[in-house]
Amino acid sequence: MKFSSKDPPVVIEELPGTSSRIADVDALRAVALLLILVVNIAFFASGYPFHLVADPAHDSWGDQAVGWTVELLFAMKAYLLFAFLFGYSFTLQLDSAARRGVDIVPRFRRRLAGLFVLGVLHAVLLFQGDILTTYALLGLVLLAMRRVRVGTAVRVAVLLTGAIGFVLALAATSGTQLVTDPLAALAAGQRSTEALQGGLGSLIAEHVRQLPAMVGTLLVQGPLALSAFLFGYAAGRRRLLTDVVGNRQLLRRAQRVGYPVGLAGAVVFAFGGGTANLTGLTIGLLTAPLLAAAYAATLLEFFETDRGRRVVAVLAPAGRMSLSNYLGQSLLCVLVFTGVGLGLAGSVAPTVVLLIAVAIYGMQLAASAVWMARFRYGPVEWLLRAWTEQRWPRLRAADPV
Repeated sequence: MKFSSKDPPVVIEELPGTSSRIADVDALRAVALLLILVVNIAFFASGYPFHLVADPAHDSWGDQAVGWTVELLFAMKAYLLFAFLFGYSFTLQLDSAARRGVDIVPRFRRRLAGLFVLGVLHAVLLFQGDILTTYALLGLVLLAMRRVRVGTAVRVAVLLTGAIGFVLALAATSGTQLVTDPLAALAAGQRSTEALQGGLGSLIAEHVRQLPAMVGTLLVQGPLALSAFLFGYAAGRRRLLTDVVGNRQLLRRAQRVGYPVGLAGAVVFAFGGGTANLTGLTIGLLTAPLLAAAYAATLLEFFETDRGRRVVAVLAPAGRMSLSNYLGQSLLCVLVFTGVGLGLAGSVAPTVVLLIAVAIYGMQLAASAVWMARFRYGPVEWLLRAWTEQRWPRLRAADPV
């Protein structure tokens, strides 16, 4: 089908009083982008993490402390927050389609197909730990459940989390080991690091080699991401993020439960071997949603303050173009760490890697502010929207809607 920029523009109405609340959602999404980058950048900086072993070149107490901190506070929490917002945003799309009297099914299927293609390209060319393909596949389940009641969505979400936790617990009690041969894993980590230091062909070959292992990882992360989708769907149906004051009691409860239980589970996860240990992984998986919920509740309450509104203004542009920024993070990390660019893989200490992540994020905040002041969508969002709507949407912010 040929796209035409002369097609009638789609008018998306805003509900009264929701513009600032939508900015809060964008700001939350921007925070999730930072957390995802902090977790993912280690896999660009070294080939060892994909094999569930630490890089022996960086085994000092300080290096280990950085790894523990990331696993304690961010690992398994970052992508859950992002997945929650995916489910929440789905309800906004449902509402928009209902107001305009259009069928969301074919449009959302096209969107998911576009996400899947982007995810495959991302996994092969930039980062094999891609989440877009997972979101695209799980999005079909979310679409099929678009008419379920809030209570049903919450119950299914809880059952999914409990089921995957039960399966992992069984595996742990049966003595299953994720790293059966540490020496072989170290050797594989060295080979992967050398592959990252190579050129584009070496990088792509390494990514393709790792894809089967990533499929296994997604068997655990997938159900948990779907659970977060459904929690986000329930929150969107209840307008949780558009009425922070009215839901303050619920948000406070999320903090009172989420911080003590979530942090306790995170301590067991981080100091018990992280994703390399099934017992720690099981406990971390069951408690990570609570800690992610506590983070979100705290941020939403903070965004209601005067200082919080200023922070929202800084963060929201990055959240509005989160897909472009997610892919951009991978591209920048490839240019910094692999042989395609500076080739720093394996030679940068974890503390410096963390500082590089903060620098990349700062650059993205600045670039997003400049871009969104001029355009209505991020560049990748615009292309995905064009494919979804089968027309060329107007890009410049000054253009009339």
